[in-house]
Amino acid sequence: MTDQEYMQKALIEAKQAFEEGEVPVGAVIVCRDRIIARAHNLTERLTDVTAHAEMQAITAAANALGGKYLTDCTLYVTVEPCVMCAGALAWAQLSRIVYGASDPKRGFSVFAPNALHPRTEVTEGVLAEECANLMKDFFQRRR
Repeated sequence: MTDQEYMQKALIEAKQAFEEGEVPVGAVIVCRDRIIARAHNLTERLTDVTAHAEMQAITAAANALGGKYLTDCTLYVTVEPCVMCAGALAWAQLSRIVYGASDPKRGFSVFAPNALHPRTEVTEGVLAEECANLMKDFFQRRR
C-alpha cells in the first residue's frame, strides 16, 4: 500500500473520533506492510489528557509485537504529533512518521524539532487538506 492508502486508514480512525465527540485525530502503525495498530483520540472517553491517538497506537503496536521498540514501524497520523507524543515516539524508536495536517499551535516541529529519535524519518503533508478539513469541521461545530 502507498502512504496515501495508509493515511486513508488513519482518516477512518479520525472520523470515528469525530463521531464520538473526540478531537478527530487518527493513527495506524504499519510494520512490514501490515497494519498492527489502529487508534484515535480517547481523551474525553477516558478523561485522560494523555490518551492521544499516537499514544494509544504505540501501546497497541508494542502489545502486538511483544516489545517496546517499534524500530521497523511507520506511524501514519492525521495531524502532526504534539511534543508529548513526539517524545513517546522517540522512546519507541519508530523508523518513520507520516502525518497529514501540520499543527502550528501545538506540533512538535515548531516547539521541539529535535524531540524525535535522530534516525526517525518524517514525511509531512500526506492528504493534508482532507486531514485539516476534518479538524476545521470539528471545531466549527463545537463553537
